[in-house]
Amino acid sequence: MSTSDVGKEGVRGAKPGRDAQVGKGLHRREGRQGGRRGEKAMVPEAEFTSYYGKPVLNPPVWKARDVAAYLFLGGLAGAGSVLAAGAQLTGRPAAARALKVSSLLALGGSTAALIHDLGRPARFFNMLRVMKPTSPMSMGSWTLAAYGPAAGAAAVLDVTGLFPRLGRAATAVAAALGPGVAAYTAVLVADTAVPAWHEVHRELPFVFVGSGTAAASGMALVASPVRETGPMRTAAVAGTALEVAAARLMEHRAGLAAEPYKVEKAGRLMHAGEILSAAGAAGGALLGGRSRTAAALSGAALLAGSACTRFGVFHAGMQSAKDPKYTVVPQRERLAARG
Repeated sequence: MSTSDVGKEGVRGAKPGRDAQVGKGLHRREGRQGGRRGEKAMVPEAEFTSYYGKPVLNPPVWKARDVAAYLFLGGLAGAGSVLAAGAQLTGRPAAARALKVSSLLALGGSTAALIHDLGRPARFFNMLRVMKPTSPMSMGSWTLAAYGPAAGAAAVLDVTGLFPRLGRAATAVAAALGPGVAAYTAVLVADTAVPAWHEVHRELPFVFVGSGTAAASGMALVASPVRETGPMRTAAVAGTALEVAAARLMEHRAGLAAEPYKVEKAGRLMHAGEILSAAGAAGGALLGGRSRTAAALSGAALLAGSACTRFGVFHAGMQSAKDPKYTVVPQRERLAARG
């Protein structure tokens, strides 16, 4: 038991060596950094563990059949409208019509998947009550609200032959909004706290645009006469190259957060998407202009590759949200870099 006492004159009866040793357990680093002498703790950094092994983040409650399908079909619709406008301007009416119809069908499927995930159709319309430029969800909803009627009018008026001038105007509007429809979903998911999506917010829109272009080109190869698919074969090669290059850059730059894109279900889907897209682009470029069968098979491979990429991105995000290390380790690395 201590016999020391504190009075007006100070501490009486204190034993020597009992004072707090400020800085004990620390040693000075060799040299100076930034003009100041630093100190380093002797205690090693603790390994991270979460409470009861629970995730740091609540994983999204989205379902793959809804949200991943929404990502894929939205890219197919938006890129298809751009290619349809190009086909119409270059005198390829059959290809333009096929792309307009496919964009309308893809938009319908994408909207149905979104509403099914939301649970009630009224929730989609409630998002149109305000316009918030800083919200990807708000701006995406308004983009879809403007794009839908334009894409629908372009397809219907082309098939029926009614009001050709109005049909051309609708085609132009849909083409102008198409890139936004194809890319905004990447901004939407990257705006979340999910590590595998948020950490690749710079590259993910390019992955989605390239994937959507490859898918729309594949649809043109499947549904159009061979004589009209020349530009679409070129677009397939360009879209696949953009998708693969952006995905590789994404995996290189994001560090640990890119690991989910290489492992488990997401890794298998991403790898399959890369192989199918490359095979489809090569087949379309080399054989798509000679054989209707080769063009259709190449187009189907491009569509399947794009779908695998979108589903792979979705599952990578879900995997990263369930494992705490993908949230905590990058945060510590950023803190260390700033310190």
